[in-house]
This record gives sequence, structure tokens and C-alpha cells, in this order.
Amino acid sequence: MLVKKSNGETEQFSADKLERSLRNAGADKALVPEILDEIAHKLYDGITTKEIYAAAFSILKKRRNHSAAKYKLKQAIMEIGPTGHPFECFIGKIMELQGYSVEVAKVIGGYCVTHEVDVIATKGRDQFIVECKYGRSNDKSVGVQVPLYVKSRVDDIIRKREKIKEFDGFVFHGMVATNTRFSSDSIAYAECSGLHLLGWDYPAGNGLKDIIDREKIYPVTILNSLTKPQKQTLLDKGIVICRQVTEDQGVLDHLGLSQAKTAKIINEIKILCGC
Repeated sequence: MLVKKSNGETEQFSADKLERSLRNAGADKALVPEILDEIAHKLYDGITTKEIYAAAFSILKKRRNHSAAKYKLKQAIMEIGPTGHPFECFIGKIMELQGYSVEVAKVIGGYCVTHEVDVIATKGRDQFIVECKYGRSNDKSVGVQVPLYVKSRVDDIIRKREKIKEFDGFVFHGMVATNTRFSSDSIAYAECSGLHLLGWDYPAGNGLKDIIDREKIYPVTILNSLTKPQKQTLLDKGIVICRQVTEDQGVLDHLGLSQAKTAKIINEIKILCGC
């Protein structure tokens, strides 16, 4: 049975791949065969991966709400848009929860010109200067022109900061972070030039998806208990990850929810994040 991927290519349907996806979402061992059996009856030659995903999500949602949320992680990341600023805040939170002090959307001086930097993350004397590239489509990849451009900006900033006393002994790193993927030329250039890349599945085993799942840094857009307008309200207030809600439940006051609805949201977050 051939399935059509988001980039237009076709491949053989893989029950193993779908099973891994369901298990990664936390679906119970006994539940996976049931979902696979239901999906098998919906398959037809030329079905899209999006249709398979939607069907699996629908079944999973009926069984376990929090597992369904994890299964739609990629969609939730896409919903952080349409502007790039919430994604910058999201990357900042990821760095912050890994022990970095973080500044978002800062204008800083370079040796030649000033630059608007999406994220500056500092731990000890290590400092990352991060450019965030938010993509609105899964089938888009970041081309080599982006790391070429970012590397030149980072070098200009470093050249300036190496002359400033407060940065004595600092080691600077440039990074491009995206919610999509990198082209092969982007990866080749970054590896050659020393630029760091963070994409949906890059580096292997430590990409954006891996970090989110491992550290349970889920965006608020993953929550099934919230409507899209409610999610957008939180994003507009700078509330981009679920942990911010559990740390200060008062942020939900902006939504005008009942106590029962608020409790439902908090419970979903606690199950999802294991807190």
C-alpha cells in the first residue's frame, strides 16, 4: 500500500513506523494493536500521511487525551505561529530549562553594525547567539543561505564582544533553530564552519522533538483542553510552555474560565508533563 508524504513523495505504508509513533506518544501497549487494526481498515492506495495521522489521532483522542496531545506535537509546534516571536520565546524557554540565562529579541552592537538577535543564552562563560527560523509548513527546509547569513552576523557580534572587558574569557557560539528541517547543504556548511543547528530531527537523537519529549517542554498549543483562540491569548501573553501554567495558574485568568475548566487544563498538563 503506497502512502503520499507531505513533500509529495510516496512510500510503502509502514505499520512499524506508525506503531513507533504511537508508542512515543505514550499509547498503552495493549492499545497500539487496536489502533493499528482500525487504521488498516481505513487504508487505500495513495492515502496521505496526513490522513493516517488524523485517523490515528482521532482514535487515540477517544482513548487517552494526554497521549493524543503528545501524538500531535508537530502540529502543536506549527500552531505556535503565525508570527515568529512565540517560537523565539519557546526556544528561549528550552535553553532556560537547560540551565542558561536567556534574553529574547535583543538589539546588540556588532563590530560593523547593530543586530537584532532572537535569543542570547548564557551559561557560565559559554554564550549562544541564536537565530530562530519559524516555518509554517512541514515540507519546507532551511536552505544554506540562512546559516551563511547567520554566521556572518554572529562573527560581527563576536568581533565586537571580544573587545569588551565583561566578556573576557567567553566562548561564543552561533546557532540556527527551526521547527522544520535543514537542507543537506545547510548541515554541511554548519559542520564545516562550527555553526550549531537545532531542527525538528537534527542533530540525530537530540533534535527539537527529542528535547521536547525528553525534558517534557511541551508548548501550550498541544493542550486539547484549550481552544485555538485561548491558546493564542496565552501566546500573546508570553505563555508558551505548559510549565508556565503550572508554575503560575493565575495566567489562566486571562481566559475567563470556570473552576472546573481550569482544573481540567491543569490536570491535562500534569498528566502530560508527569508533574
